[in-house]
Amino acid sequence: MEFNEEQVAQFLSAVKFSAHKHRNQRRKGAEGSPYINHPIQVADLLWHVGQVRDMETLVAAILHDTIEDTETTPQEIEERFGQRVLALVQECSDDKSLEKAERKRLQIVNAPHKSVAAKHIKLADKINNVQDIVSHPPAHWNLQRRLDYLDWATQVVNGLRDANEPLAHCFDESVREARQKLAPETA
Repeated sequence: MEFNEEQVAQFLSAVKFSAHKHRNQRRKGAEGSPYINHPIQVADLLWHVGQVRDMETLVAAILHDTIEDTETTPQEIEERFGQRVLALVQECSDDKSLEKAERKRLQIVNAPHKSVAAKHIKLADKINNVQDIVSHPPAHWNLQRRLDYLDWATQVVNGLRDANEPLAHCFDESVREARQKLAPETA
């Protein structure tokens, strides 16, 4: 599949936009890697594992946390990247005005009802988060919190897995590997 100049320019613009919006943020891991690494890894998983070739989905993957985690407005996304990208970003965003437990519950409840493209993004997002829980765990997360995250993420993914078999398989493998690596800590 080939993309035209406008599509490539839009993708690069999304990377630049997201990097700027997340410029002061770090991942929760002890080394505090730049936050932009996460949306790039999500898009990379979509491309390489999920074989997703829809440019608007890839752009939305790069932008998926901007409304939720930065001061980005829906209008900014729509003006720069269009209505479909905005709709996907909004579909992947939690309502931060709700309590954390409610946001987590709603992710489980709403997962089966998302569009296929949003399911792709959420699958890749959960894969990357699970991989980070083991390889770069947040310093303040004890073993039980990491195990609880794996259980919760699996519940969310159970509502998404029908959208993309390779991504679902990658998630399952990531959870299996995570549990295997965390097992010595439970002994």
